[in-house]
Amino acid sequence: MALKNVIGIDHAVVMVKDLDKAAENYRQLGFTVSPRGTHSAHMGTGNYTIMFDPDYMELLGVLAATEHNAPARAFLDKRGEGIERIAFTAVDSTAGAEEIRARGFTPVGPTDFERPVTLPDGTVSAAKFRTFMWPTAEAPGGVRIFACQHKTRETVWIPQLMKHANAAKRIRQALIATPEPAKEAAHLGRLIDREPFAEADGAVTVRSGGDRADFVYLSLEQLGKRYPGVPLTGLSERGGAALVLVSGDLAATEKALGSAAVRSGPAICVPPAKANGTLLAFVAG
Repeated sequence: MALKNVIGIDHAVVMVKDLDKAAENYRQLGFTVSPRGTHSAHMGTGNYTIMFDPDYMELLGVLAATEHNAPARAFLDKRGEGIERIAFTAVDSTAGAEEIRARGFTPVGPTDFERPVTLPDGTVSAAKFRTFMWPTAEAPGGVRIFACQHKTRETVWIPQLMKHANAAKRIRQALIATPEPAKEAAHLGRLIDREPFAEADGAVTVRSGGDRADFVYLSLEQLGKRYPGVPLTGLSERGGAALVLVSGDLAATEKALGSAAVRSGPAICVPPAKANGTLLAFVAG
């Protein structure tokens, strides 16, 4: 029986070494990037968001070493930049944590935190969250998962931040490289109570819930066959990740990406070396 308090992919977290440089890089790729946010002190992190509908990307950097961000720092040390974790939307994080506890997984949290937000009219408000994580060791394909309850959606999904020169609209798939796609997909399936299914090329998909993006586990070789001609330099054999983004206008996408764009079949891609360790593949909506 599927989890009642977890309703699909909410956002993907791209861990970066230099937060401000990463934000400027994504601006150069045609994304509208939010003002910089600084999380509560115990988190020790700052972020920029790239808002879509109904999901988003988060560029996350460590500002001060804390116990809470130790796994993120370990990720940067071991693997470098890239997708370090993926969040689900939590209806109620407290109830969601109890749901996974009842299934034998000890949750990390729930944890409350916030960050100040400067709204388009110049006023300052706060974005407030309550999150819980599956145990750190439970990271299918090397990518951690957690759930995020948005207490103040109006300070996160700001209309002015949701329009992008590259025409990005939403996340369609999160692709995670692993030598054992079936095993890792089954692992995620157990964590969120969903059945994996095999694709024609040997990749294995797990629906995240609702109308949200899918998880797809596949080998690095399979990923290369899906996007021929796109250099995958920098992607880890286990845990290297890509996002398939829906574009409202592929001509606008290609123009905005400029020299970073690589055409690959029906997709327009940005290699991981040019997107802070994450392969971006834009496809028609």
